[in-house]
Amino acid sequence: MKSKATKLLLNATYFLLLISIIRLITGATELTSVGTVSAALLLSVPIILAGLGGLFSERAGVVNIGLEGMMILGAWAGGFIGSQHGPWMGLFAAIIFGAVGALLHAVATVSFGVDHVVSGVAINIMAAGLVRYLSTILYQGGSWPDPSQSPDVDPISNLRIPVLSGGQIPSWNTPDIMGFNTPNFPGWQSPDVLTPIAEKHWFLISDLFGVLRGVTGDLSYVTLIAVLIIPLSFFVLWKTPFGLRLRSAGEAPVAAESLGVNVYAMKYAGVLISGGLAGLGGGFLAIVAANHYQENQVAGRGYIGLAALLFGNYRPGGIFAGAALFGFADALQLRDSESIHALILLVAAILGFLVYKNIRRGKILSAAISGVMAAGFVWFYFAVDELPGQLVTMTPYIATLLVLSLASQRLRMPAADGLPYRRGGMR
Repeated sequence: MKSKATKLLLNATYFLLLISIIRLITGATELTSVGTVSAALLLSVPIILAGLGGLFSERAGVVNIGLEGMMILGAWAGGFIGSQHGPWMGLFAAIIFGAVGALLHAVATVSFGVDHVVSGVAINIMAAGLVRYLSTILYQGGSWPDPSQSPDVDPISNLRIPVLSGGQIPSWNTPDIMGFNTPNFPGWQSPDVLTPIAEKHWFLISDLFGVLRGVTGDLSYVTLIAVLIIPLSFFVLWKTPFGLRLRSAGEAPVAAESLGVNVYAMKYAGVLISGGLAGLGGGFLAIVAANHYQENQVAGRGYIGLAALLFGNYRPGGIFAGAALFGFADALQLRDSESIHALILLVAAILGFLVYKNIRRGKILSAAISGVMAAGFVWFYFAVDELPGQLVTMTPYIATLLVLSLASQRLRMPAADGLPYRRGGMR
């Protein structure tokens, strides 16, 4: 039996090999360039945080359609507080504002039994209107340069890994006879050894080096924190008593209550953590991805986070994969249309793999549908030389729709997700 880590590594290797073949066939060098990988990671982080937020909420049995609104509140707070008190305080404020939006959702759904979808949609609408109102007041008061844009936020320094991404290696100090540190080896600038090889466009090797350089070069500390939250979420939900109680509130709340679990407290905790993570995702957009809050900055990423949650089948690793897919497609459409054209062939190859997988499982109908879709993508690739600009912009969302359609075949949501609960039983 292969471990999950081994399977993940093998799947990543297969995917990189497939992309290398597509790059070789199409000549689209931006598919695995350092810039594309770096941009994909940056664009994936808000989706990861929103998806993980949805994970905590829905594992507790509360559907959180309001992730979009909580991200909006977080982005606004990040821009407003960050411009006055620094970026780290802005990120903290983003978490608090996202949690406040989540508290409203929890009160409505957990305490008053409001339909979860209705409450979530209301949070989204109210959040968009509230931040516009507050921004207009600040603009009229002379604090903001525009009613839809906050002042700039100071940047957060980036982490550079010596040797892998270049950067300054600190000096070496040794204690002298009196115990004081005396520098005896000055710092030196580590060369960037990955980018030159990545730019050679060698098969597989350059692609691997491009990916390594893209994920290690100029890495924001906030990005590193967001990535570390993925294994932390798995540990909290599946390896701690708190996580067991929270998941029991979403699977069998009546049984959990009979064993002494405070189901209401677990549901509130799940939703509040959800809002905090979504708010952090919004703050990331305002402070790290940009350097200020901008109206419509979230741009549906809360909904994309829900799509990543479905794709990942309510597991942190799957959420990361779904978010990375969207970030990769979004990064490509920012690079050039040639890369998006090559992406069509990549999608066709993935669908072809699904045909093989479904045939082995005996799912003939699913295999036939995937085969027809793969043939359609191949035909479109050879029939169209240059994609229209509107289609290039739509690519990340088309990729999301494909993710949803593929995820629906193996979805396993918590048993009591979205069901109203009252102490003593559900009704």
